[in-house]
Amino acid sequence: MLEKLIIQKTLRVPASAGVAGDGAAVARQLDATLLDAGFSASRALLEHVGGLGPGPAMDLAATVVAAVRELVGDHVRHNAYFIGFPHDVPDTLEFWTERLRAAVTAGGAAPVDVRGVNLLELPGYGTYQHTYDELLAAHDELIAAAGDRLTVLHLGDSAEAEAERLYLALAGGSTPLGEADLAILSELAVLCADGPQPAEIPVRENRAVLNGVRLVLGRPLVAVDTTTDVLRLACQVSGGDVSLAEPTRFRAFRRAERRSLLGALDAVVGASPAKLGDIARYAERWKRLGERLHPHEYAQWPHARAVFDVARGERKVPNLAGRAESKIRSGEIGPAAAVLSAAPGLLLRSADRLLRLAPADERDAVVGAVTGALGSASGRVLLSLREHVGNRLAPASLRMYASRSRRAWVGPDERAPLPAELVAELSALLDAEISARLPELDQPLLVDPEVLDVALPLSGKAAEGGFAVLPRGSRAPVPGELLRFFTYWRQSSRRTDYDLSLLLLDEQFHSAGQVSWTNFHHDGVVHSGDLTEAPEGATEFIDVPLNLTGHYLVPQVNIFAGESFDDVAESMFGYQVRAAGQGGAPFDARTVRARSQMRGPGRVALPMVFARGESGWEAVWLHLYLRGTPRFNRVEGNAYTTADRVRALMERRYLTMAYLIDRWRERAPVLVWDGGLPAEPVTFVGITAPEGLPAGSQVYTLDRFSELIPG
Repeated sequence: MLEKLIIQKTLRVPASAGVAGDGAAVARQLDATLLDAGFSASRALLEHVGGLGPGPAMDLAATVVAAVRELVGDHVRHNAYFIGFPHDVPDTLEFWTERLRAAVTAGGAAPVDVRGVNLLELPGYGTYQHTYDELLAAHDELIAAAGDRLTVLHLGDSAEAEAERLYLALAGGSTPLGEADLAILSELAVLCADGPQPAEIPVRENRAVLNGVRLVLGRPLVAVDTTTDVLRLACQVSGGDVSLAEPTRFRAFRRAERRSLLGALDAVVGASPAKLGDIARYAERWKRLGERLHPHEYAQWPHARAVFDVARGERKVPNLAGRAESKIRSGEIGPAAAVLSAAPGLLLRSADRLLRLAPADERDAVVGAVTGALGSASGRVLLSLREHVGNRLAPASLRMYASRSRRAWVGPDERAPLPAELVAELSALLDAEISARLPELDQPLLVDPEVLDVALPLSGKAAEGGFAVLPRGSRAPVPGELLRFFTYWRQSSRRTDYDLSLLLLDEQFHSAGQVSWTNFHHDGVVHSGDLTEAPEGATEFIDVPLNLTGHYLVPQVNIFAGESFDDVAESMFGYQVRAAGQGGAPFDARTVRARSQMRGPGRVALPMVFARGESGWEAVWLHLYLRGTPRFNRVEGNAYTTADRVRALMERRYLTMAYLIDRWRERAPVLVWDGGLPAEPVTFVGITAPEGLPAGSQVYTLDRFSELIPG
């Protein structure tokens, strides 16, 4: 439903067009229900609901409640294996002994031989032994605490207007979107195909999604200016990978679709024959696509036919990267930089390598080429290079490589450091260019201090969909005295066993213990019990008192058996924060601080790490997956590789929102928000927006941070 999508993405509730009436009772009921889920309706939203007739008011209230409950994971029942969790969880050995005793004496029969028995198949193991209602009855009500989360929902414009606003923001954004946002963009592109379109679509994956919809609807394609744009489009409409990281099995195309794709190819190559140089990189895919497009049937598009000649090797076209690589191999680093100057983004992404390889007499030429490219590259590339340069004064203890699919591997950093004076020079040049691109502000900038440690959202690929999910490398304070992790999964078609586990690391990133289905207790940390199948959904919890010893807490989800994270019907990870003695059921939406989807490659998910800092614990987002093994993944088996990735990420210096705010200080007054409301309009930057900002204020919340990245 469109309204629910908008609420979950923006925390804005589209205004209903229903008939007016007396919906005051519904508004009061909505307010109370939202509070139970950790949300609050703004005054304007309650007044809007109260001004609708009872029927439309109830419809809108039901949509709002369903949206926010799903957002924080409260739309499913989170039962625990041990009914009294976090109390009354037995010692692990005691539990296994009791299960074996039950197997031996099952049904009062004579003792049976249990030698060689599969422990996971013992009676009562891995399945709920009580109902969800029985679980709730065994727990007292949650005691309200001052630190409980309360997220405000604001009244928006009509659903059509909100959809158009969100569509234009996603389609015209300057940073790549994650899988969840690409799916939203695809839905909105259908609804908004005949409405206003963004002036520019800088991200090529976004172009593929939009043009995929337009191709199917028979609309003219937009913003196709490279041959690879056409390849991405063909992948998109075939249900494949628009990032081109994985091969796609192309579907059959209708004649009208073939004409559109070949016509676009012909126009691109006709305008710039040099773009045939891009074909060799994906030659095999072009050959497979040619089998579907039948270019030989269309003599009117000779330039399109040339694409497939190049793909088959019948025609050789040198590309820019190849020419530059040839010069690098011959030791001509300055000339290589000059060649790459024709592609500013590629040059800047190659800057580190060129500067390391350049002899002293060619370094000035490389720096000059890099400087000349700054004005032509995208803001995202500039910020990426600025972050990279800031980490190049000394070799890293470990170098982590994270792919777009969030799979990561670690290796030694064998690069020589860049000279300090060169790092300072490049940093100053980049700072000046980035500052110059920031939009002018006509009003003071009011900043919630909680955003300062949020990593700049340079790519949506470095995050998951969900609630209060931050980009990789972001840090957020963890209040309270008790931390509780939870993971939920629901299998699609076969038995699936996910295992929530916790790896504890010391200050040197050495293992300091673990809690999992093989070890229910460690230093006050408690596991809720192992569930081994989830036909109707299953949840596992881990309780962590924040006075424990240790420096890093690394929750992970291991696939022991069954369906992958991409194949299950649903899977999520999240964490709750509670005060000591607050009680309540194992899951309560009011205490959920963040909830993320788990959709990615690999058999081990590493959503985040919790680190002890000078002012207390803080959450640091990872969004990583380990390959693992096809079956039987356990925390004991990946402790070393997990620790390496955590160390590499924790030691990296990420560019955060604080960096952008500092750039703005030179251009506009910057105020730190203390919880009070300003008297005059401001540009507010915060995780969520407070209620009651003066009319005319501009608001940038978590869903809009990418709009602050300069183009």
